[in-house]
Amino acid sequence: MIRNWPEQTVTQAINHFKNIIMKKLSILFLAVTAFSYTSFAQRSPITVKKSDTRHGPEKGSLIIIGGNVGSQRDIWDKFTELAGGKDKAVLVVVTTASGDSAAYDKKDVEEVKKQTGIKNVTLFHTSDFKEANSEKFIAPLKNATAVYFEGGRQWRIADSYLNTLTHQAFIDVLNRGGVIAGSSAGASILGSFLWRGDTKGAQVLVGDHTQGLGFLKNSAIDQHILVRNREFDLVDFIRKSPQLIGIGLNEATAVLVQRDTLQVLGKSYAAIYDYNTIINSGEKHVVNGREDFTASNGPFFFLSAGQKYDLAKRLVIKEPRKPGKQVAKADDDGDE
Repeated sequence: MIRNWPEQTVTQAINHFKNIIMKKLSILFLAVTAFSYTSFAQRSPITVKKSDTRHGPEKGSLIIIGGNVGSQRDIWDKFTELAGGKDKAVLVVVTTASGDSAAYDKKDVEEVKKQTGIKNVTLFHTSDFKEANSEKFIAPLKNATAVYFEGGRQWRIADSYLNTLTHQAFIDVLNRGGVIAGSSAGASILGSFLWRGDTKGAQVLVGDHTQGLGFLKNSAIDQHILVRNREFDLVDFIRKSPQLIGIGLNEATAVLVQRDTLQVLGKSYAAIYDYNTIINSGEKHVVNGREDFTASNGPFFFLSAGQKYDLAKRLVIKEPRKPGKQVAKADDDGDE
């Protein structure tokens, strides 16, 4: 037994075993490092370029929909137009957010096909990021002019596509001048910060998945805001994250984003959550000696169909009045 060995022999034996263990640990470390690097490289083929836009894409268009779009014609018609028209568009419908059954159930894809009239439509689905990182899988995106993300749970999209070849292929659609749209969960995933991305449920606002696909840079996107009483949920988050813009969308309502110009489509409202608006809420806004009723005295403000917003300057774009249009004077109490 080792207790009967001479002290020098014991020391030599210990050092010998130390050397063996250290060599094995070194080999293991190198193997793990190589594996980690390979995995990172496989998961991160995304080309990130310096952008001259603050939030929106430099090329292409985003249509971000608050859910339950139904047959809202102005939204579908604008999507079809930007996709290249019903005869020329090449549309990929991503059903991953709905779960694995959506890989076979084509009802949502058929609904998009019906509403847009686009003839060339492909169902696109996986829950395996390794598959999403293959050249074979992304083949349908190579010539796509449009991508549409169905609703469901946004973390499923993140798990499947984030930082893969598919993610880059989505970006390439925009870079070719195409359009990317998404509804409900498919809307939230288009932002950079993934709002309501927790696997436990949508009531967890900042959860175990916080990275979106980032097509709308420096942003957090919420949906169903009025019908589900969510209109105040983004306020504190944006207050603590002044570099981000918050976009909240009610159902059957969308924002069209081209570069840094946002325009509202649909029948309800989009809410804008901006840090300066939040910290200055409650102040009176005066322009040329008169109170500005287009400004907000609260921590966010609503825009309706047709209204535009400059994401770079963080200002509502006021359209010039049409010649001959009569404008009613404000009453003495300030209400119009």
